[in-house]
Amino acid sequence: MKYSRVGEDPWARWFAERRHGGDEATRAQVLEELAPVRERVLAGAQLERGNTLLDAGCGDGLIGFGALPLVGEAGHVIFDDISDELLDCCRDIAAGDARCRFVNAPVTALPLPDESVDAVTVRSVLIYVPEKQRALTELQRVLVPDGRLSLFEPLNSYGFPEPDETFFGFRLPPDLLPLSARVKQVWRSIDLPEYNAMHDWSERDLLRWVEDAGFRSIDYEARFEVKPRVAIDDFDVVSRRAANPLVPNLAEALEQTLDAGERERFLAWLRPHAEAGDGVSRSAHGYLRAVK
Repeated sequence: MKYSRVGEDPWARWFAERRHGGDEATRAQVLEELAPVRERVLAGAQLERGNTLLDAGCGDGLIGFGALPLVGEAGHVIFDDISDELLDCCRDIAAGDARCRFVNAPVTALPLPDESVDAVTVRSVLIYVPEKQRALTELQRVLVPDGRLSLFEPLNSYGFPEPDETFFGFRLPPDLLPLSARVKQVWRSIDLPEYNAMHDWSERDLLRWVEDAGFRSIDYEARFEVKPRVAIDDFDVVSRRAANPLVPNLAEALEQTLDAGERERFLAWLRPHAEAGDGVSRSAHGYLRAVK
């Protein structure tokens, strides 16, 4: 079974609804969790008054709008994204601020002159780009000498694919293994270049790509975490949340693969375990700062 994109613009739909399962309290929680990521990425960019920042893959503007107070009245922020809808969202937030410019282009082909920006920020963007070397070379091209690249990227190859004997970090009883395998196949069989690009590389690959792009000074901190899962207050909201713009959520995966009786049996086991938080969470990410 293959899964195709959700909606006409999966990126905009994910930011608007699927990332938080349509729940406003969860939306607020997501933004709270992203705040320290934004601050660290901005800190790595070392912005000064009057600088021009390129926020590559800006999404709904989390990093770019956080940069405006740092570049001051004489500075500029270029919001770049492949989604017109997300750029429209940023335009609405900018409300005519002359310091903001909007570019609809992939990070592999930026319509910007050589050496035209002082810093580049990237958050969870390269993970979706199959041609990561090309993207990093392009980001290096548009930076001025001594320009800074500051990025955050998840390291999904650490936790995907999940072992057969667990589901979302919960160890399965033997009788549910066949059902779990069918559900997992929904995600494992997705055949999109940008989805496959999320899992086919490691932290060492990223470091090598940045160096090969021509950056002369690189500081990369990768972090791996194994910890108990947090107890889930609202399982239904969690089941509606999609992990990224290219995948079905849990509720959709169950609907696609199991009949009504099988779903009832699987959820009768999964829900109380998720609500109790008795599983294990494995994740990894990295912050990288480089100077041209």
